[in-house]
Amino acid sequence: MSNVEVTGLKQLEAELERRYGKAKMQQVSDKALSDGADVFIKELKSQFESFKDTGASIDEITKSKPLTIAGARTVKIHWKGDKGRYRIIHLNEFGTVKNPNPKGKGAIARAMRSAESAYRDAIKQAIKEGI
Repeated sequence: MSNVEVTGLKQLEAELERRYGKAKMQQVSDKALSDGADVFIKELKSQFESFKDTGASIDEITKSKPLTIAGARTVKIHWKGDKGRYRIIHLNEFGTVKNPNPKGKGAIARAMRSAESAYRDAIKQAIKEGI
C-alpha cells in the first residue's frame, strides 16, 4: 500500500475560517462530530445486542457534547447511568483471567470497524449541509 501526502490543509482551513468565520466552522464541526457519534452509537448498540442480558450496557451508552481536548474537537462515547455499567465494560471488551473470552469480547472494536465508513459519510454530509 502506498502513502499519500496531502498538502495545503492548513491553508484550506484558514480560507474556510476567513469565509465563514471561526464560530460557524466550529458549529459545523460540532454537528458533524455529533452526527458521526450517533452513527457509531447505533452500530455499538447492535453489537451489544448479541450478548444482551438485562440491556443495561446498551441503555447507559451516552455521548458527550463536543469539547476540545489537546486542541482537537472531540465527542466522547461513554457509559453513564444508575446501574454503573462503566465499571465492567472493559471486562466484556478484553476478558478476565477467569473468563478470557466472554460473549461480548471485542464488541467495541468490531463496532468501530463496522461503523467507520458510515461515520465518515455522516461527517461529510453534515459538513456539506453546514457550508
